[in-house]
Amino acid sequence: MKTILSLLAIATIFQMNSQTLKPNDPLAHTFSIVARDAKTGEMAVAVQSHWFSVGTAVSWGEAGVGVVATQSFTNKSFGIRGLDLLKQGKSPQETMDILLSDDEGRDFRQVAILDKQGRVATHTGKSCIDYAGHANGENFSVQANMMLNNKVVPAMEKAWKEHGEMPLAEKMVAVLQAAQQAGGDIRGKQSAALLVFAAEASKEPWNDKLIDLRVDDAENPIPEIDRLLKVFRAYEHMNQGDLYVEKNEMKSAMDEYNAAMKMFPENLEMQYWTAITLANDKQIERAAEMLQNIYKKDSNWRELTKRLPKVGLLNVSEVDLKELLK
Repeated sequence: MKTILSLLAIATIFQMNSQTLKPNDPLAHTFSIVARDAKTGEMAVAVQSHWFSVGTAVSWGEAGVGVVATQSFTNKSFGIRGLDLLKQGKSPQETMDILLSDDEGRDFRQVAILDKQGRVATHTGKSCIDYAGHANGENFSVQANMMLNNKVVPAMEKAWKEHGEMPLAEKMVAVLQAAQQAGGDIRGKQSAALLVFAAEASKEPWNDKLIDLRVDDAENPIPEIDRLLKVFRAYEHMNQGDLYVEKNEMKSAMDEYNAAMKMFPENLEMQYWTAITLANDKQIERAAEMLQNIYKKDSNWRELTKRLPKVGLLNVSEVDLKELLK
């Protein structure tokens, strides 16, 4: 009887210790990639998970420093602390060693760190849920846990290496797509995120995060991230067009606006500001034709046109304004 009680006591102590060591952090089991574009120096992190708003927990980065993905039982502090250690001059591996050294939940963690030189360090704890693993090399690391099968990580690595000529952001999405096509998260899909940072920090840190896209809850988050990235690229053309307008380089402006409209021909705002630019360039007839089509779909744009002369965004005569409003 004494022996049985002793065994029960040992089992209870073991169970208590196991519960103590197991972290209470968010269960962001997922697949992700951290990477650097060797040509531009830009750095990025992309992730997908069957977990709400995965981008608020897993993905971290800073221009001129590096990017971090912290997942499985997610220790969010690894994001901020990891970047601080990189700024102190630590290598990714030194940073990883420091982060894990006093973390009792290290066996449940999966972490990837990449610095501005393209060096990487990756950790997949022995208690991460199968299938779990990672693959890395110069300028990239892919990692996944709680996957449907063991084909996900190899598919991600292959996609990274096969899409060498893509812009970094599009390449990151291609890697996520490959992971999902190979089986993905055993639980399914819910959220995704994509961050891209400049190679070097500037004096305008608000501009150093080049892309910040998140899908917090969706049936198919990766196609949605892909769609948002295409919208982002279209608005890049719109913004560049605006800059050309400021310089009075109207031909270049129209080239940019047309490129945006070609990508999203049904977007009324892109059509509208293109028409306003034409009007300011004295191409009233062409502008009026475009505006009439826009007004038919949503009459509020006509009301907006009335308000633009007051703030100097539409510089036409009264006669031309009437033509634009009819």
